[in-house]
Amino acid sequence: MSRDAPIHSWPASYYINSEKRWESGTLSLTRTTVRFISSHSKGCVASFRLSRIVEIKMETSSFIFSTLTVLEEGNVKHWFGSLKPHRAAVFNVLEHFWRERLLSPTSEARGAESQPSKGRELINLVAGAQRRLGDTGMVLSHQGEQFDNMMQGLENIDSDLGVADKLLSELESPSWWPFGKLPWKSQQEAKAEDASKAAAALSAGKDSSRSKVIASIPAVLSKGGDSDLKPGCLLVLVSSLEARDTGCHLIHRFERSEIDEIRVHSPYEIAVRQRFIGKPDVCYRFLSAKMPEALCVLEMQYRKKMELTSEYAAFRATPLASPSDREAGLTQGCQDTELPVEVPAGELSQLQVQVLQPSVSQAEAQELKQMLMQLKNLALEAETELERQDEVLDVLTSSTDRATMHIGKHTCRMKRLL
Repeated sequence: MSRDAPIHSWPASYYINSEKRWESGTLSLTRTTVRFISSHSKGCVASFRLSRIVEIKMETSSFIFSTLTVLEEGNVKHWFGSLKPHRAAVFNVLEHFWRERLLSPTSEARGAESQPSKGRELINLVAGAQRRLGDTGMVLSHQGEQFDNMMQGLENIDSDLGVADKLLSELESPSWWPFGKLPWKSQQEAKAEDASKAAAALSAGKDSSRSKVIASIPAVLSKGGDSDLKPGCLLVLVSSLEARDTGCHLIHRFERSEIDEIRVHSPYEIAVRQRFIGKPDVCYRFLSAKMPEALCVLEMQYRKKMELTSEYAAFRATPLASPSDREAGLTQGCQDTELPVEVPAGELSQLQVQVLQPSVSQAEAQELKQMLMQLKNLALEAETELERQDEVLDVLTSSTDRATMHIGKHTCRMKRLL
């Protein structure tokens, strides 16, 4: 299994400038590299890192054939033709991942020139955990707001049941009244109007909380297959998922209760499906370099509906590693290492000094300490919120049971009056 599994691949042809001919094969995009594998020799004909790309354009070859060109540092130009399903789809995906870079700007800019230290790798790991815990805290906060709205609704129900109890008590009293008009009718109408206003305000509050955005990431999306990949964005809301175009106009909304399946093809690609009876399913594919940021939220909200495909196993078996590890895992003939094979004698002392340096510096250790303290505070706040929500759930359960019992009693009393 390759240590750098492809995110996406397309049938294509590549122009070999030295031989003045086109070679058929497969164009693939990995976490850090764009490659072209020949279908005849099964070897790597071209390979270059995303960080070395200067420009991606759609051009024509000999004023006839439509091609996709990639300009690499050093004024090296790569020509790709016969792209399937079509070059626009390939262009949108390559441009998205090139701009997002998949890696942090510092490590991507340095590439293999300076390998990140162990302390910096630990900081990156803690930063990722901090972002995930922060997203989890946002989800818990929105969930807590929903619980509070439910508590407010139950309080209004209890108040209305108290009014109903008073009215029923008056109706059960002797029926004679010397002044003709029954006063509780006007009271009942006023209470009903207040209850309708409270219900409208409660529904408005719920709608505002349900429309809050938890995560928003740029993505390349399509409805169904890969033939119509277009740039846009994916919005994760409290109650739904939304697909929007580059102008932030709504393309499709998946309500949370209507989503039947979320298939995770890779850490960067998912497919969301909504099934219907008697008509075609609605399925959208989302491909994004920042998809891992949204997956942690989706895993919490749609845990029972998420399905990991066999393609995802390749990425789980090959986690993100340092740039030197990634380069070591490339196939032979595609290696693009920039490390010197031999060390000049004058630089030996400098290498010895670098070896003697600690793997984690004092500044990195201090930064790690601060980040771990923030992580601990976030975890404690999440724990406190979870305990509060557990207490609210207990109150909700008892209040619901009590309201159900009172409604049953009032129903029997009204039936007797009728």
